[in-house]
Amino acid sequence: MKMNRTQKLLTHFILATWTLIVLFPVWTLIVDSFKPQKEIFSSPFGLPQHFTLAGYKSVWVNGNFGIYFLNTFYVTIISLALIVFFGSLASYALAKWNSKASTAFYIFFIAGLMIPVRLGTIDLIRIMQFLSLQDTIWSLIPVYVAMGMPISIFILTAFIDTLPKEMFDAAKVDGASEWRIYFQIVMPLLRPAIATVAIFNMMKIWNDFWFPLVFIRAEKSRTISLGVSLLFGQYRTDWTRALSTLSLAAVPILILYILLSREFIKGLTAGAVKG
Repeated sequence: MKMNRTQKLLTHFILATWTLIVLFPVWTLIVDSFKPQKEIFSSPFGLPQHFTLAGYKSVWVNGNFGIYFLNTFYVTIISLALIVFFGSLASYALAKWNSKASTAFYIFFIAGLMIPVRLGTIDLIRIMQFLSLQDTIWSLIPVYVAMGMPISIFILTAFIDTLPKEMFDAAKVDGASEWRIYFQIVMPLLRPAIATVAIFNMMKIWNDFWFPLVFIRAEKSRTISLGVSLLFGQYRTDWTRALSTLSLAAVPILILYILLSREFIKGLTAGAVKG
């Protein structure tokens, strides 16, 4: 059904308004990071009258931002790689294994979307202490992989279900093994769904504060979110430095979304119409 001119104008108005609402906090964050402390409170939404890079300089020189950034980067990349690999393997098996057992396993994985992993924090701390992973970035990776598996399996299984079965049958007739089908046929076709899984999980992992807080105390193992929290004091907060840190921390997520936005949209709509 085609929209008339009035409907198009109304749609564009709503989308433009929503875009401004979404971008306003980002604008405020970036602009205020270039202002002195006093100017942030006197003019929080305007352009900086006294432009300064003191916040960014302090973050890099005195704030150990490089260490926090690398720790967060390593944890995020390794966790995403494991989530995509194991999630796609499980999804491929569940999509092609038609039985009551496969349905039970699928429901078991999807149940993870409804159960907050933070409920098991105390037991997770005990496990990390037993494995001698406390105060290391390696304690975060197993937890993040477990957090990301449900949404990964939910998205990837739905996507694989839309792929024609004749394609898999033809590959098997040609003598292709399951591993070859998985790596050479399934994985290239899963790019939109993988982009969706990567963006969803990267935002949760990159911005997570809870598990770094309970697992890590050592300075050398802190992540960005934990490092930023140290800038907020009970009686005084260095807002220029804090906003500069948050601006730098948001850059990787924005870059990833820009690079994967087209695949992300395809992945969101995958499985909506099966055929």
